Amino acid sequence: MENHFYLGIDLDDQNAVISFYELNMKEPETLSMVTGSEVYQIPVLLTKKKGIGQWFIGEEAGRLAIHQGEEGTAKLLTRALKKEMVYVDGERYPAGELLCLYLKKLLLLAGSLGKSQRPDKLVVCLDKLSREVIQLFAEITPKLGLDEKQVTMLDRKECFYYFAYHQSKDLTLHDVYLFDYRGEDVRCCRLIKHQNTKPQLVTLSEEVRRIGENSKDESFLRILKDCFAGRIVSSSYLTGEGFDGGWLKQAVSFLCQGRRAFLGKNLYSKGACYAAAVLDGQKEWQYVYLGDNEMKVNVSLKIYNKGSMEFLTLISAGDNWYETVGECEVILDGTPEIAFWLQSPNSKNAKIERLELSDLPKRPNKTTRLRIVAKPLSDARVQIQIRDLGFGEIFKSSDKVWEYVMSFTEDREG
Repeated sequence: MENHFYLGIDLDDQNAVISFYELNMKEPETLSMVTGSEVYQIPVLLTKKKGIGQWFIGEEAGRLAIHQGEEGTAKLLTRALKKEMVYVDGERYPAGELLCLYLKKLLLLAGSLGKSQRPDKLVVCLDKLSREVIQLFAEITPKLGLDEKQVTMLDRKECFYYFAYHQSKDLTLHDVYLFDYRGEDVRCCRLIKHQNTKPQLVTLSEEVRRIGENSKDESFLRILKDCFAGRIVSSSYLTGEGFDGGWLKQAVSFLCQGRRAFLGKNLYSKGACYAAAVLDGQKEWQYVYLGDNEMKVNVSLKIYNKGSMEFLTLISAGDNWYETVGECEVILDGTPEIAFWLQSPNSKNAKIERLELSDLPKRPNKTTRLRIVAKPLSDARVQIQIRDLGFGEIFKSSDKVWEYVMSFTEDREG
């Protein structure tokens, strides 16, 4: 059987971490540019050797920049999103092209360790997603030698979810916590597994807290006690440069009282690798995650198919709303209206939205074919477009198009 190869890249303006995974591996491995070390963070820095078309990334780029008496090209992600032009060695480059070059170098790094430079699937993990980010990477993807189906964008919280639920079951029996400490604040995220849903629904709650600079250990301990109060926590994960410096003492002792705790800087890239395998359809997965970027409601049609009534799902709860689009063609039976069934995955009740097709040409029953396209505008709003296709040569299309926006805010459950 073919052994699929996956890459996960955790990326921000400061650093990238890249991990690789094959299905015959126990867990993903993380690459380091320093042989034999666990220094996984590769600075997002790019420098060109003066007068020569040779580019360097990471620490090498930093050393070369100092040697040449200049600053390396930094903050490539933000600058690419702003569509900035960057001067390097007397020439102007779009920041997006430089970000693409940096990513190519990362893929080459994976290839240098005997791995394929073209993964079956690459998941890029960012702090937050936006339409601008999705568009940027849609432009970069073909330049990496990959097609759009090979690359998926996820945020860090979703990559953490994939990482956490690939660990041993005893670590996910109850709530799972993530503490991400960068800058002045620590992001406290709690994964909650809803036991009475099938597939199992997983949600995430988040709060941002400030750790006092004078007594970090005591301050973080208070935060932990506050977060864990009244809850059963199976495991906790700590990441971010804020935890560097060896100051964790009382907090670690508390974290390990009847639960497991882990500290590291590569859980997002490893989670991205696990996500790649699941999204590629190569691993069974019993969970549905409803995070910031996932649809909160199933959108379905009730149709007749081969003499029996069934539901046709256009949009599934858990689908990434930036990327998913639902489309189908149906033959109208009865009155000129389409009924959409809206249902949260953790609810047995459904809401029915009936959309009337005003001014639809009158035709005999079952002689009107419609194309329906459902495109999310957010995790709770979907634009519906319905187009009259007529009925072959018998009834020409009227070219009429009906558009609606359906909002699910009232139906969302905590």
